Amino acid sequence: MDEIVNRVKESGLISMDLADFKPRLAITEVDISDQLWQGLVLKEKDFRAWVKDHDWSSYEGKAVFVRCSADAIVPTWAYMLVGSSLLSYTSNFVIGSKSDLEKQLILNRILAEPLDAYLDGRIIIKGCADVADPAFAMTELVKHLQPVAKSIMYGEPCSTVPVFKRK
Repeated sequence: MDEIVNRVKESGLISMDLADFKPRLAITEVDISDQLWQGLVLKEKDFRAWVKDHDWSSYEGKAVFVRCSADAIVPTWAYMLVGSSLLSYTSNFVIGSKSDLEKQLILNRILAEPLDAYLDGRIIIKGCADVADPAFAMTELVKHLQPVAKSIMYGEPCSTVPVFKRK
């Protein structure tokens, strides 16, 4: 009986799964709307007292998105104060939505991917992954890999869509 040969493995194709770039950190939120006076205005003295007394250590090792869920105008310095306090415990934070944070975490993971293994590679990016914004993640992955790749495809080894081929 003939031995079964894995042609995909022998083809030299490099298969990448977007799921490998999903955030692995616990995600949490800081909503400063609770610090608004009458739900409308931020009082600097009260806000500074909250920032000083808040337990920022509870965010250690987590990814944090900072926002104001109330329809209020929040001065930029308020977000700066929160960010400055978070920096002692995590650098994984954004001012914005949970989706903004997930996209930033995915981008960080993509940019940390060493390019050596993909030099002149024929790369397939699998598309079925539960990530916050797959189009964003795939595009960022292409931006990262294209300078070194021989070709980039989308899909599965048995059925790919060409995305890039070096001339």
